[in-house]
Amino acid sequence: MAGRVRRKQGLAEAERRAATAAVLSDRCALCDRPLGRRVEWHHVVPRSEGGRDTVPLHPICHRAIHAAADNAALARAGTLDAIRDWPAIARFLGWIADKPPDFHAPTRRGVA
Repeated sequence: MAGRVRRKQGLAEAERRAATAAVLSDRCALCDRPLGRRVEWHHVVPRSEGGRDTVPLHPICHRAIHAAADNAALARAGTLDAIRDWPAIARFLGWIADKPPDFHAPTRRGVA
């Protein structure tokens, strides 16, 4: 049990650091483009899995994350760095890189 508690504390600390860095820079925590007029807040570790801290994302980036994985997979990943390595998210990040901050398009589920 102590290992699980330490793991959750470590995840919470990583979330806090990521949230602070993203807010201070006014950049999307996933794609690192400047944030636009609309900002959505994402729990890196889902609330259902004990996550508390949030990071700012573009709406399209938020939808891409949830289209690529369910809450259990997000909890297993634990960090945005791990999520960026997923093939579907890596393709998305390459595609979105040159789009303006307020760009939005439909998001398809299961593009992995």
